[in-house]
Amino acid sequence: MRQRDEHPDGVHLPLDPLPGHSSRGRLERILRRSEFAVTAELNPPDSADPEDVYDRARVFDGWVDGINAVDASGANCHMSSVGICALLTRMGYAPIMQIACRDKNRIAIQGDVLGAAAMGVANILCLTGDGVQAGDQPGAKPVFDLDSMSLLETIRVMRDNGKFLSGRKLTTPPSVFLGAAINPFAPPYDFRPHRLAKKIAAGAQFVQSQYCFDVPMFRTYMERVRDLGLTDKCYILCGVGPLASAKTARWIRSNVPGIHIPDAVIKRLEGAADQKKEGKQLCIDIINEVKEIPGVSGIHVMAYRQEEYVAEIVHESGVLKGRRPWQREARADDQMVADRLEHILHQGESEQPVQMVEKAAQ
Repeated sequence: MRQRDEHPDGVHLPLDPLPGHSSRGRLERILRRSEFAVTAELNPPDSADPEDVYDRARVFDGWVDGINAVDASGANCHMSSVGICALLTRMGYAPIMQIACRDKNRIAIQGDVLGAAAMGVANILCLTGDGVQAGDQPGAKPVFDLDSMSLLETIRVMRDNGKFLSGRKLTTPPSVFLGAAINPFAPPYDFRPHRLAKKIAAGAQFVQSQYCFDVPMFRTYMERVRDLGLTDKCYILCGVGPLASAKTARWIRSNVPGIHIPDAVIKRLEGAADQKKEGKQLCIDIINEVKEIPGVSGIHVMAYRQEEYVAEIVHESGVLKGRRPWQREARADDQMVADRLEHILHQGESEQPVQMVEKAAQ
């Protein structure tokens, strides 16, 4: 019998704990059931309007098992990852909170971990973070009190030992599923599997890779990872995404460190009548190849400014095999609450002039 991935009394309530699980989150349950997982990245808004987050999350409804809340990627400021997670958990989504070590010291980070776990965040992705010179505020002071390895270790100690780094005890440890990033496509290539081993030793239970546009290179990486026995210790999600055009691909290759795009990919896009459509098909083709590689547990779809394609990409690739991830459904009392709120607002508007007249009379 299939286990429920939603609390029967409400999406805002935590799932029941399961033996051998670090969290109560859906993503961990899906991976431990050996189902092919799909995660995606939410482009954070430059806004304080919660609807801007919900509008961006809705396109993933029913297609992904987790949504990455990005933490100032590229060292550019946007709505914070912890703020996005607060909004997503409120609606029942399964966020993956990114933490970049660039901007906060160990005191602030440990506090954010506790706060996130209290809100229902079950997944945390540990990143060192891009340098401030990469962003649009290069005069900012970098912190880097921790790096991705020591951050993993810090949160693992908080969760498993119930202690802060200072040794002070926690009354309730955070129940979180720990993740990290990997880049099989950056030199030195032979070192990359060993770096993954170090991250696993520090606490990583799942990893998401950088964009994969070179499947043979990724296949070679996975062979080495399997030889080290790492696929038995960690769930590996391959990073994929659509390219909008050959021009975009060339710009990314020249300006974004760590992303490897072969010449053959650019030539394929250049030869297409509709380059954007071809970029989407390329992503689907890559998924269909990597999903057959032993040890790959899922995909992480990064569709920057093309989020509307995520559903099509996941559907056409067939990776879900008929499985339907969680999606927000209208509850019976939603309309009642909306009507009540509208009544209160209108009532407040009608009473305001009367109150102002009474004040003036006094």
